[in-house]
Amino acid sequence: MYEDYYRFSAKPFQLNPDPRFFYGSKGHRRAMAYLDYGLSLGEGFIVITGEVGAGKTTLVRNLFRQLDSSNLLAAQLVSTQLDAEDTLRSVAASFGLEHEGLTKSALLKNLEDFLAAAARQGKRTLLVVDEAQNLTPRAVEELRMLSNFQNSERSLIQTFLLGQPEFRGILQSPDMQQLRQRVVASYHLGPLDADETRGYIEHRLRTVGWVGTPGFDDAAFAALHRFTAGIPRRLNTTCDRLLLFGFLEEKSHFGEAEVDEVIADLKNEVAHQDYHGPTGVNNHLPEGGMLHNEDGLRLGQRIDQLERSVNRILPIVRKILYTVSERNAAADEAASTDKHDSTY
Repeated sequence: MYEDYYRFSAKPFQLNPDPRFFYGSKGHRRAMAYLDYGLSLGEGFIVITGEVGAGKTTLVRNLFRQLDSSNLLAAQLVSTQLDAEDTLRSVAASFGLEHEGLTKSALLKNLEDFLAAAARQGKRTLLVVDEAQNLTPRAVEELRMLSNFQNSERSLIQTFLLGQPEFRGILQSPDMQQLRQRVVASYHLGPLDADETRGYIEHRLRTVGWVGTPGFDDAAFAALHRFTAGIPRRLNTTCDRLLLFGFLEEKSHFGEAEVDEVIADLKNEVAHQDYHGPTGVNNHLPEGGMLHNEDGLRLGQRIDQLERSVNRILPIVRKILYTVSERNAAADEAASTDKHDSTY
């Protein structure tokens, strides 16, 4: 909705990882250097960790964009609690290979033949495993065994492991000793600092044609950094809502007050609530399921806040529906005119 209002060519703060919007903060540039180094070795595992939404997937996709796509075969696997054979089936499926109903030995043979064929064609094969902190020891062992596939020159597959911060601790466990020996490069991606937060926001805006409208106060950038802690995905969510707010309220400039107003709304929504906070409505009830007077007061305050949030959202929904109906009506009228003209 707000893209037309602000004359953007696209949404600047979409959640899907898109290498077009890659922002080279100090941490991201350093991580790219580690990835480049790991790739130059052509073997083993490359480990990237970071908070949820820190930009790990975008980082890897930006790296792939810089590689020669004609010589690259890359597949992505989102890790869950898979057993050994399910892990192999998922890897085979990620590369488009037959996998249903096959034995483990058949799966391994298909994968080895596929990797060897790719190597003969001069292609690099990369496997990206996301949410690596969910890998079981047996799944890790299967991935490690795949790295044993080699020809006379080099390993046939290289694996990227992307995980949340706890994966760093998991790697130090005794079960991971053999995997650690295969890690050729690793990096922990931290949050953006205050200056990088501003640079990140402005970079994404400029990518879609921003020339200064809407404007942002210094205090607005500071408030955005405080609320999001410099995590890119949180910045995307908050800035997207801020621009929607600006469109609905016809704002051409944002200060701290506007940012705080949007943050207050976000805090009342389920996705942004702290379920374990002392005043959260999702706290466990006291024994017997009864609320004490203080708990009841807090619940009432939360309900009042939610009601105010709903009252703010309803006009937004009405305006969106009105805009959509106006566009549909204009499209129908144009189609009717074209049909009328064609009869003559």
